[in-house]
Amino acid sequence: MAQKNERNQEASVYIGNLDDRVTDELIWELMVQAGPVVNVHLPKDRVTQSTQGYGFCEFQTTEDADYAVKIMNMVKLFGKPMRVNKSANDRRLMDVGAKLFIGNLDPEIDEKLLFDTFAAFGPVVQNPKVARDATSGNSKGFAFVSYAAFEAADAAIEAMNGQYLANKPIAVNYAFKKDSKGERHGSAAERLLAAQARKNDPASFASTTPGAW
Repeated sequence: MAQKNERNQEASVYIGNLDDRVTDELIWELMVQAGPVVNVHLPKDRVTQSTQGYGFCEFQTTEDADYAVKIMNMVKLFGKPMRVNKSANDRRLMDVGAKLFIGNLDPEIDEKLLFDTFAAFGPVVQNPKVARDATSGNSKGFAFVSYAAFEAADAAIEAMNGQYLANKPIAVNYAFKKDSKGERHGSAAERLLAAQARKNDPASFASTTPGAW
């Protein structure tokens, strides 16, 4: 089950809402029912080595990946319904632009607490990312959360900016765009593009309704 450097996106599925006890081997055994599996990868926390609640499975063919989405989405593992989407669809959702910067974080706050807190406002399309020191693994005091829709991000900002999480009031705002010279996500242009994408391809957004996680 060695990882490959290049994953065939069209023959891959994204698997979310996984219990901590789920392993690569379990996903492999489950997904092979849909077709021959090439690779399974569940990213692990560098410090705790626990899975982060999501992963990817690559099949030999696009047809097998499509079939896996049909039969595996919402199947329960350890009592939690898996979310299974085509990987390419989830990548596009991540590019919607509904990405938040969470600042002034207490050092004890981890990705799971952030997920549990911010998923209440709408579907989170990838695991929250706490910025950590490469050597010690300690939190740098900020993190990023990406939503499938701007409505969820707006609600999270309104409800959580200035609220105490652990022992410190957190700052919640749209993240700065990469290489944008200070421009933040959440612009009118981004919202228009996201609305257009949803209109043109509603099927890829079908499983991102609140409660899917």
